[in-house]
Amino acid sequence: MQFLVERPQFDAAIGVARFGYRLDDMHFVETLAFPRTQAFEHVDSPAFSQLLNLTALVLGVSYFKLKAPLNIVAPDLPLNDGQRAFIIDIYENGLGEFYARNNLRRFGRLVLDAPPADAPVTDVPSLPNRALLPIGGGKDSLVSVELLQAAGIDFTPFAVNPKGPILTSVAKIGAPPIYVTRTLDAEMMRLAGQPGYFNGHVPSTAINSMIAALSALLFGFNQIVLSNERSASEGNVEFDGRQANHQHSKSLGFERLIAEVLADATAGALQYFSLLRPYSEARIAALFVRQTRYDKVFSSCNRNFRLSGHDGPLWCGECPKCHFVFLIFAPVMDKQRLIEIFGRNLLNDPDHEASFRELTGLAGQKPWECVGEILEAAACLFALTTTPDWEHDVIVATLRVDLKAQYGAATLTAARQALLDDADDHHIPAAVVARVAPHAL
Repeated sequence: MQFLVERPQFDAAIGVARFGYRLDDMHFVETLAFPRTQAFEHVDSPAFSQLLNLTALVLGVSYFKLKAPLNIVAPDLPLNDGQRAFIIDIYENGLGEFYARNNLRRFGRLVLDAPPADAPVTDVPSLPNRALLPIGGGKDSLVSVELLQAAGIDFTPFAVNPKGPILTSVAKIGAPPIYVTRTLDAEMMRLAGQPGYFNGHVPSTAINSMIAALSALLFGFNQIVLSNERSASEGNVEFDGRQANHQHSKSLGFERLIAEVLADATAGALQYFSLLRPYSEARIAALFVRQTRYDKVFSSCNRNFRLSGHDGPLWCGECPKCHFVFLIFAPVMDKQRLIEIFGRNLLNDPDHEASFRELTGLAGQKPWECVGEILEAAACLFALTTTPDWEHDVIVATLRVDLKAQYGAATLTAARQALLDDADDHHIPAAVVARVAPHAL
């Protein structure tokens, strides 16, 4: 069995890209529809052609995982060594959670059959000095908005299939966005998870990043600015000899890999980096609390919005993501304000104990969610044990002794302080650091 990736097509007249895939006797087609708000640029350039081919391979993970064969074939998509390594990383580490949860051993076993690239791209597309900023509807991208605005850096909000808090957050930002419509093949959606077919997590940040790269060339942007923080590099569980990481395509290692591939495909014209990489989740929370205009519109709750997009409450209050976000805000946000955002006090419900034990490393494993580091959560919760507003809440009081016994008070106190210090390990251009850093003090 093999997974075949066909040559993609872009119809500039209507702004639609088509991506075809074959798996056994099944054929799938996915489309991307780009807004026709202005004339498309660089559609005939070697850079756009390479990015379109790479996008076809990255989008393909959604179809590949139905059967997860060992052979990936792309006979019409030439790749250089760096691009080949990038695609293998997507199909191995990007699908790490999928493999772990389905008990599929694929690390080091996948074969990518594609012809070698003829020659590197040397024609440099002319791209204006401005940033495309993906908006997820959560706190992180909104902190990036505040920092970019304060630094006077020109940016445009960007999203793929926006809904719920993405739309309401962009409305608050007040800048005209660029939205791309991604339409997955209906038959793939029907088959996923049925008997004989697998289903599971895909590296959505990698997928959206490639769609953003195409948009950057079509609409004229020389930077794609992500909002991934440093804890995204921490994995969830050891499987098949590697760390399976729910957030692999948000990690610093992946950021460096994709940044090099995008720069290579555009002869150095397109930059890719995360503005928040030096920061912990706790540090980002402290930056977010400085303003209140997003309190009623932002959400990171997968259960209530990212999957369903309904018009119910912004936060379900029951999932690990809700619990983690509440936890990192608690040490830095007024308690009443935090309770109003979430609708109730998530640290005063005994039914949440098991979830907070997992988040803080007292039981189980790190949840398969975009949550911070285990020690980060433990340090934030321990900080609340000496905070009058929080110390008597049931989760804080219940876990106090176990946190101290497992980590030690000195370790947790030091970890809490380290969370507020900025890391030097990042991929942000020096010129951007110089403009943004003063506004993060």
